[in-house]
Amino acid sequence: MTSPYNYRDGLESERLYTRFLTPDDAETWKQFFEDREAVEFFPDFGLTTTEERAALWIKRQLGRYEEKRFGLQALFTKQTHEFVGQGGLLMQEVDGLRETEVGYHVFKKYWGQGYAPEAARLFIKYLRKITLH
Repeated sequence: MTSPYNYRDGLESERLYTRFLTPDDAETWKQFFEDREAVEFFPDFGLTTTEERAALWIKRQLGRYEEKRFGLQALFTKQTHEFVGQGGLLMQEVDGLRETEVGYHVFKKYWGQGYAPEAARLFIKYLRKITLH
């Protein structure tokens, strides 16, 4: 089992860097929820506006950080510093066992550019590093 107590941001890959999310990110993240295709299989938790859904999404990640269950982080391009999506590690319970999942969500305009697999590789590498230490 991996301990999320040393979870950090500021991770870097070839084209991306990360930072922990803040409540202010909900304003930008609402654009993700405006794309029906991107969120087709996401639960709506009874919320009807993109603002509400984005705020809840960010709040859930902040809760994960606080509860030491990892959480998604903001992904930015190194070249332009654009917010391209979120990625990170998530503690999940599967069949009664705690498992670590690598998750990511990228704004649709960045689909097909390799950011999602690059983010996944970044967090897998990070997970291996913290697991070995």
